[in-house]
Amino acid sequence: MKTNKYTAELTQKNDAELAQALTEAKKELFNLRFQNATNQLDNTARIKEVRRNIARIQTVITQKAKEA
Repeated sequence: MKTNKYTAELTQKNDAELAQALTEAKKELFNLRFQNATNQLDNTARIKEVRRNIARIQTVITQKAKEA
């Protein structure tokens, strides 16, 4: 599955890469919300997908923190 592959990919990253991925995802979410507000966004489902990806990244960060 696509999400399983994405989460497995996230677990292979180190803390700095995860922080960078989180920052990029948050920037993308901001841009998507801005486009949605100005009626320029065609695929509104992308907002939901990015929000879930942010949650996945944060979950992996939390799991790594608990392991350490």
